[in-house]
Order: sequence, then structure tokens, then C-alpha cells
Amino acid sequence: MSGSNLMTMTTPWDGALVMMVDDESMMTDVIQTHLEDAGYTRFVACNDPREAVQLIRQHQPDVLLLDLMMPEVSGFDILQAVRADELLQYTPVIVLTAASDPATKLRALELGATEFLSKPVDSSELVLRVRNTLAFKRYQDRLANVDLVTGLPNRERFTRRLDETLQHALPDQAMIGLLHLDCEQFRQTRETLGPRAADTLLQKVAQCLINTVVPPQEREEAALNPESLGLARVDSQDFALILPELAQAEDAATLAKDVIQALTAAPFQIDGHDIFLVPRLGIALAPSDGQTANGLLKSADLACSKVKSHGKSGYEFFSAELTARSIERLTLTNQLRVGIQRHELRLHYQPKVCMRTGRILGAEALVRWQHPDHGLLFPGRFVPLAEETGLIVEIGDWVTQEACRQMAQWKQQGMRDLKVSINVAKPQFDNGHFFQYLQKVLAQTQLPPEWLMVEVTESMLVSDVSWALKQMNDLQGLGVRLSIDDFGTGYSSLSYLKKFPADELKIDRSFIIDLPGQNKDQAIVQTVVSLGHSLGMQVVAEGVEEEDQLRVLQRMGCDVLQGFLFSKAVPPQAFEALVLGSSAQALIKPAETASV
Repeated sequence: MSGSNLMTMTTPWDGALVMMVDDESMMTDVIQTHLEDAGYTRFVACNDPREAVQLIRQHQPDVLLLDLMMPEVSGFDILQAVRADELLQYTPVIVLTAASDPATKLRALELGATEFLSKPVDSSELVLRVRNTLAFKRYQDRLANVDLVTGLPNRERFTRRLDETLQHALPDQAMIGLLHLDCEQFRQTRETLGPRAADTLLQKVAQCLINTVVPPQEREEAALNPESLGLARVDSQDFALILPELAQAEDAATLAKDVIQALTAAPFQIDGHDIFLVPRLGIALAPSDGQTANGLLKSADLACSKVKSHGKSGYEFFSAELTARSIERLTLTNQLRVGIQRHELRLHYQPKVCMRTGRILGAEALVRWQHPDHGLLFPGRFVPLAEETGLIVEIGDWVTQEACRQMAQWKQQGMRDLKVSINVAKPQFDNGHFFQYLQKVLAQTQLPPEWLMVEVTESMLVSDVSWALKQMNDLQGLGVRLSIDDFGTGYSSLSYLKKFPADELKIDRSFIIDLPGQNKDQAIVQTVVSLGHSLGMQVVAEGVEEEDQLRVLQRMGCDVLQGFLFSKAVPPQAFEALVLGSSAQALIKPAETASV
């Protein structure tokens, strides 16, 4: 099916409105007769040039015939006004003139004339010029307003249509719905099978949508005038549909279900391949979700993004809460970019305590953001944004630099035998950037590498084992210590785990939080402790908040405590005070090692 099947071209003069401005009524009568004989039945004459621009704005003709030599207001004046008017500036203008001198023609061309006709006008030449001008205008309109792949209106034309619909409906507060459809398979098909296959898929989906929203008896008429459907292709992989005068919101949901059912009922056959679509639809309602086309399109797109975050087909309604959250995220992301440059990031240090002696062995460095308006923000507020925007690498570099600088300072102050852990983000680890950067920072700060513990998550290691192993070996070659964080959540194979040159194993807090009550969690933690020790690793329990948790971990033989039971993450000066002035000995009581 080609795009032309969705939009059938009509004859150039079909329904075209021709307008003529000439101060001689006899001339306009003659021209009108010639054009009506040729099939142009819609004709408007203006014999008072002073009223011409207003009438042109009122009628918005498809082509304007304009006499140049008129009293009071000349054709040049009118032509200049038309080209300066945003609504009329692209209207084709055929100039009628008895003057044949080059200066007159040049001036008309400079002002934007499209064609010339010499007076007296030859009827056959008149019809030919009008026909050709209209044919070219129709072609230009199609390029400007129609998606050439599907034959449906494009985003610009759809936006105008939606604005018109909203303006008509809003005074009566009628509910208008907007469906926004997104399918990533269009992009995937383009990347794997090529542009031609992707275009074929788009055409088939467009026809499927028409068949879904248009009753069979109306489809022939819809093919002649796709704009009447309120359906458009608004982006490379997006369609949109106007739902006028909805009785209730559930009607939009019903249609969304129908669309999903139609698009997923069977795979689309493209060049011998089965393409299974995963359609996601966002629904926005006017006037509550937007009172302009752009506002409603944005709301529907946000609702569609909400579906995409679920990773499967479905539909969602837009809500004001979603908009507020989106604006907040955008604002916070922009502020984060500025905040990094303004040195608003801070490092806090959470102590890691020996479960046998109560001595502070080191700390984990955790980033905070000292926001000028919102105060101290924890990583959950801004790290996900940093990961989405790529800022996480810049933040990770800052953490590495600042932690090494602080540790070098502590070394000079005599705070020896501490190991401070820093976390590595997946993008840093995957592209090999972290190793090179850390090598440079260690040289700059002259920090003994054994003071530094580098934490990588289990999930980072299992995504590409051979690459992860190379990275770990390179880091070990620098002399830093290595820790596997969030252990138990990445489903790693034990055969791989024994290959990684790690010094420390950290049990994820999700297994600690229900101790000692959950027998299954006790069994998992005991297994991890035994596994870590058998591989020569020190085992750390994260998220320890209660003494009962501490006691059971002691009995299991766990080595290190980290959690609110002893201390939250604190600024550098507070951490110094903890190291120099106090310990966890009051918490750490002798405990008999027993099976649990």
C-alpha cells in the first residue's frame, strides 16, 4: 500500500477559490466568465482596491489575480501587504498588467509576484496559468501538510486541526480526547531491515489505525480526505488521534484498547519478517490536561512516556501530578548541571566498623548535593537524573577526585590504616574511563592506592564478564582494593565470582532488613558470609539498624558493620571526630559463634 492510497489527489481546480482585484468591474466579469467555462466555479471579485487586503484575509483564496495599475491603492501596495501578512504570505499571486517594461515586472517580482499575465488577457493562457499555479500550490501544500510516507496529515497540519477543534469545543466545555501512539518497532525496523521496510510498516500501521477508528462504510470517503479522520503521523514513530466531544473518559480508554488489540492481533509481515508491535498509548483530555494543541500533545506524550517506563504495551491517562513531576525533574536536571560547576556537591562518609573490636576501619564515601533552595539532597533525588543525562560520569569523576584529596589530607594528619570506598557508576566502568581517570588522580594526590576501596555492583560484573574481569584486573594492578557491592541481587554464577579479584563482599541491605525474623534471609546471609570467607574476602553487612541484626550477624561471623546503628554518613569533620574520639565498642559485645 502506498501513501497515495491514503490520500487521492484531486484535479487542480477542484473546489479552488480564485479571487481577482481590479478596479474595472467589466474586466473581473470577463475573467470570471473565462474561468467558469473552464470549471472554476468559486470566484470572488473586488473592484475597490481599498478593501482588497481585508477581503483577501476574509476569503483566503487559493490564487489571487491582481491588477497593478489602480487608483489610490496600487497592485504593488496590495502585493506588499499580502507578502507581509503571516496568514496570506504564501498565497500565489498572478499579476495582470498592460505594462511590458522590465522595471514594472522586476518590481512586481521583488515584491513576490508568482506569475504574469499581459492585458488584454488571452482566455486559454489565463486558464493554463491558473491551472499550473494551483497545481504547484497543491504540491506545496502537500509537502507542507502531509506525511509523504503514510499520506496522513503531518504534525504541523495536525496541530492546526487540533487547535481549531479545541477553539470550537472549549466555550461549551465539551471534552476532547487525544491519543498519542508510540511504537519503538518503527525505529528498530529501520535499523535492522532498512528505511524502505520501515516505511512499509508505517503504511500498514496507518491503514490498520484507519480500519480501527473508521466504520467500513466510511473508509472510502476517509481515503479521499484523511484529514477528516483527525489522525496524523506526528513524529518518526508516533501517531496521534483526535477524539472530539467525548461523553466520558472511559470512551477514550475503550478506543485505546481497540487500537492495542488491532496492532497486536498478529505480526506485521515485512520483507518476509514477522514484526511484533508493542504499542504504548498516552491519553490526554481537554480542557483539564491542556487547552491548546501544543499543551494537549505534550500531556499525551508524557502519559505515553509513563507507559514506556513499564516496558510493555498498554495505555495511561495524563495527570497533573505527572506534569508537575516532569517539570520538577527538568528543572532539577538543569540545576544539577549548574550545581556541579558551582561546587555544590558534597561527600559524606559512613563508617565501616569491625564487628569484633568496634574499631572504625574506614568509610564509604557517599555523594550529597547542597542545593541552594532545597537544602541537602540525598542521591535518590538526583543520581537517577544524572544517569539519564550522562552527568553521572562527571559526578563520578568529582567523587573520585574529592575522596582521594580528602584521604591524602587525613594521611597527613596521621589518620592512618583507614580505607575509604568509592562507588563506580556503570558508564564509568563500561567505557574504561574510570581506570584511566583514577590512575591520574592517584598520581596527583600521591595517595597510597591501598587506602582506596573501589566498589562495583554485582550486576555490573555479570553484564559482560570478560570485560569486567579485565577492568577488575587493571584496577587491582594499580594497588587499590576491590569490593563487590549489592551482592545477592545480580544472579551471578559462582564460577564467575571466584575469578574476580575482590577483597570485600558487601551483603545487600535487602537481606539484612528482616533479620533476625526471616529464616530464609538468615540462611542467605549465612551462605554469603561463608562464601566470602572461603574466597578470602572480608564480608560487610550494609544497612544494619538494630542491635538484634548486629547480634545475629556476629554469630554468623560477619566481619564489618555499616549502618545507622552506629552512624549515618557524616561530613568529613564529623567523621574525623568519630575516628579520633569514639568507637563502636559499646555496641560490640562478645558473641559466641553459633549456627543460626
